Amino acid sequence: MGLLELKGISKIYGSVHALQSVDLTVEPGEWLAIMGPSGSGKTTLMNIIGCMDKATQGTVILDGVNISRESAKRLTAVRRDKIGLIFQQFHLINYLTAVENIMAAQYYHSMPDEKEALEALSRVGLKERAKHFPSQLSGGEQQRVCIARALINYPMLILADEPTGNLDEANEKIVLDILKRLHKDGSTIIVVTHDPEVAEEAQRTVILEHGKIARIVQNDSRAVFNGEVSPNITLTV
Repeated sequence: MGLLELKGISKIYGSVHALQSVDLTVEPGEWLAIMGPSGSGKTTLMNIIGCMDKATQGTVILDGVNISRESAKRLTAVRRDKIGLIFQQFHLINYLTAVENIMAAQYYHSMPDEKEALEALSRVGLKERAKHFPSQLSGGEQQRVCIARALINYPMLILADEPTGNLDEANEKIVLDILKRLHKDGSTIIVVTHDPEVAEEAQRTVILEHGKIARIVQNDSRAVFNGEVSPNITLTV
């Protein structure tokens, strides 16, 4: 059994089928990328996986537990305890310092621990910026704070929404290097992205079109996915 299993997932808004019968399994320790054009269902799928929305039809199993019909309160607890979220827009609290933003995540999970929060910042190379407010940090530094915040409660699944979307090339490399290190250490990662260079770092890339899985690309460790199939990757339909 995978860490995450989606079975027949559909999401319907009125007459719009945002997702249609999506089946997907993510194994423990896997790095998965989700790609597709605007309107393909990426955000909807991310919201369902991240317990921020519920499917209209189908089953979501996380860590062996069917969470498909849980209440909003229970889904909040699942998200808090099992999922680390990294957002494109950062969503840091402006009046809290970097370390306080991480301690806020601890507060909603268990108990704030400044020493542990500082260690989390150190892991992303920002311990010296602990007392800085978001407005005093660059975009890349804010994203690294977001990563530290996502990791502070030791989630079993890291879910990243366009984690390099607002970053320049240098900061994109820093964030990707952090994700690669996390994956090497055994983290399960799902990245929603438009960027082929980000997707190529994953072990598999799921391509969504019109709310359906159009194909799944099995990436070679260094294969370049650029919208066409390279000799080093195979397609599974």
